[in-house]
Amino acid sequence: MTREEFITSLQESYRLVSVLSDKNNCKVLRLRNLNTNRDLILRSLPSDTEVYTRLCGIRCRNLPETYDVIQTQDGQIVLEEFINGITVAQVMETGRYRYRGAKQVLIGVCNALSVLHDLEIIHRDIKPENVMVDKAGRVVLIDLNASRMENESERDTVIMGTVGYVAPEQLGLSTSDARTDIYAAGVLLNVMLTGSHPTEAFAPGRAGRIVRKCTALNPGDRYQTALRLRDVL
Repeated sequence: MTREEFITSLQESYRLVSVLSDKNNCKVLRLRNLNTNRDLILRSLPSDTEVYTRLCGIRCRNLPETYDVIQTQDGQIVLEEFINGITVAQVMETGRYRYRGAKQVLIGVCNALSVLHDLEIIHRDIKPENVMVDKAGRVVLIDLNASRMENESERDTVIMGTVGYVAPEQLGLSTSDARTDIYAAGVLLNVMLTGSHPTEAFAPGRAGRIVRKCTALNPGDRYQTALRLRDVL
């Protein structure tokens, strides 16, 4: 069965609510169960990835739950929890964060990263568009399409991630690891507080010092774990 055939097979039980993304042979759909009226996210991916398979059965408040992973003839289908909220990018359309709010967002991101890193998963695309906040204030790190399994013996040969949030090692200089996500988390903190990349202006005071350490060019000079970054916040 192909990915499109699988999606077609769901039509009796699910209704398409919206197409959230359709590019690079990847499709992200919001579907509604006709019996329960509950929504879920379907990701149609052109290649198999161990990332979502490892996340099946993992419960973390700051990650969407992965319900199922289906291997198809031409890739992979992922069914995951729909997060009813808005992104940090949307929040910032009305202004910058104060430190207290930015801190709560980043603590949620760090909690999610701690779980991912324990599973040897590197997110590689932390940015305001990939962090959601629901109506209850729950912070959720979404979209692992750019993620990869950690492998110390391989350099990144394909540049993944978003310009401005990409750590130097993602440019093929060395291999991505947990500290790659720490770099992007530091950029995220700075952007939430100042609206600018650290190369343009650092956040003032203690927050700025945290950002500087997160975004050190040498991974060895950054916080070494997400839990360490969470502790210093």
